[in-house]
Amino acid sequence: MSNLPVTVADIEQAARRIKGRVLNTPFVLSASLCERFGVPVGLKLEHHQATGSFKLRGATNAVLSLTSEARARGVVAASTGNHGRALAHAAKAAGSVATICVSKLVPNNKVSDIRRLGANVLIVGKSQDEAQLEVDRLVAEEGLVMVPPFDNRTVVAGQGTLGLEIVEAMPDVATVFVPLSGGGLAAGVAAAVKGRSPKTRVIGLTMERGAAMKASLNAGRPVQVEEVASLADSLGGGIGLDNAVTFEMCRALLDDVILLSEAEIAAGMRHAYSQEREVIEGAGAVGIAALLSRRFGRLEGPVAVILSGRNVDMDLHRRVINGGVDPLAETAA
Repeated sequence: MSNLPVTVADIEQAARRIKGRVLNTPFVLSASLCERFGVPVGLKLEHHQATGSFKLRGATNAVLSLTSEARARGVVAASTGNHGRALAHAAKAAGSVATICVSKLVPNNKVSDIRRLGANVLIVGKSQDEAQLEVDRLVAEEGLVMVPPFDNRTVVAGQGTLGLEIVEAMPDVATVFVPLSGGGLAAGVAAAVKGRSPKTRVIGLTMERGAAMKASLNAGRPVQVEEVASLADSLGGGIGLDNAVTFEMCRALLDDVILLSEAEIAAGMRHAYSQEREVIEGAGAVGIAALLSRRFGRLEGPVAVILSGRNVDMDLHRRVINGGVDPLAETAA
């Protein structure tokens, strides 16, 4: 653990830095899931965070870690939406300005939300990798300071504060289900949880379509994958072929990675709405989806499930809740 890029000490420092600037979100037991599985199942309601997702933790820690000169130059990042919204919020709060580069796959509602927070938004290409090329240009030619969405020590440490809160709320937690994309959340949460409770299992959850971290872990090195539309759009994008932080940490700390179908993700969203009275996006539903699909071996409890975000297009959410066969195809139509 001490040899990894981010340690529990780094995460504890981040917790002190961002205290009062982000919410310590509620952690509640799910009556329906406790009854179904016969073990305590707690839901970490991170979608209640000020910008609607966990990303505010990492963005705030990263911005506050910069020098005042760096903040004055402005910050920039590529994003599937939630990091961009969080960075726009964190930059504005610190007196800086954010520029966010997104691909054409990012939903319009997320683009609008970023703009409302005062950020400059550039829509570039059809993938996160293409959006990142524009970020690189802005850093090189205009002197902006890059705050990556996941592969950054201060970002990972900020996300890891969520893991500290889980262990504080459920000290005997045996299994943590965490959404997995580029690995910022999963790496940070796993480092925090295992730093405080080494025997706890941390399971990464992602979609079957374009699961870049899973493909990279299977290959033993960062690899590129095709980025395609998914209900869990926030989990899209690559991890970067020059990944310096999250690949190593996910490989060392995650006990398993589970892939979920679009139908299973939709079922997770429906359960969250009908049984938990929570509106969450596809990426936030993968923990519930994994439980309902029983895509795991023996379930060891108590269990903590992270509901990571709520920034879903409400027309799409209604189609999912109403049982649309393929809500994404209906959107395209």
